Amino acid sequence: MNTIFAKRRARLLAMKAIRDNYIPGDQLVACPGCGRESQRKDVSEGLSVCPLCGYHFPIGAYYRLSTILDPGSFRELNPKLPAGDPLSFPGYREKQRAAQRKTGLNEAAVTATGTISGRRCVVGVLDSRFFMGSMSAAVGEKITLAIEFATKSKLPLILFSASGGARMQEGILSLMQMAKTSAALARFSERGLLYISVLTDPTTGGVTASFASLGDVILAEPGALIGFAGPRVIQQTIGETLPEGFQRAEYQEEHGFVDAVVPRRELRDVLSQLLRLHEKGGRG
Repeated sequence: MNTIFAKRRARLLAMKAIRDNYIPGDQLVACPGCGRESQRKDVSEGLSVCPLCGYHFPIGAYYRLSTILDPGSFRELNPKLPAGDPLSFPGYREKQRAAQRKTGLNEAAVTATGTISGRRCVVGVLDSRFFMGSMSAAVGEKITLAIEFATKSKLPLILFSASGGARMQEGILSLMQMAKTSAALARFSERGLLYISVLTDPTTGGVTASFASLGDVILAEPGALIGFAGPRVIQQTIGETLPEGFQRAEYQEEHGFVDAVVPRRELRDVLSQLLRLHEKGGRG
């Protein structure tokens, strides 16, 4: 019993360390949104949201899972799935090892089973600290395995996206993950199961063009950048000034791409309600 308690305590302390190390600054935190400073403690207690303007700081995968899943319900899927270097890209292995040391992750995705308000589900999170959450072959495999596990177990699926797109060091093999994950979701959908996609800042490139856009319900965090190409690239390509807030979550909601923009502190309750409604609907 003491061993189990010790392991849980160690995991919680590790998750806290990941969270705290990802909020910049010492005692004061400068907000990229409003430029003002807040107490680090206040930002941390607010789920890494600026208490002055509501800017949502990026957060690590394990910490995000701890804010969503019921305590003690987390069970990681395929935690040892390794990162690869299929093209022997110069310097890629060294950068992978540096990212692994910095984040404590094997790759940019963490997937798990757990419960939200007692309702079982499968959850996947992209971590933007690891190669900007870009989709490598390993990330695509991990997301696909999570989708297939949810399909086999007839469980709802929730995927949190935060990505700069495809992993350029893996070339076409990275781009192939778009089709791979989308095909797995098509099979999942054929079973009448619920898929909720949550878009966080930023969600761009091949991730946007594949599994991030295929949710039965698509939610987004406030201010998240959502699109395929970035706004600067689009503006330079078309030679026109873009509307204010173009590609931000609120703009996407206004134009029907996103179903709802949900602040981080409300997200767990919204997900719980959606799972409850789906359960009562008797699908799957």
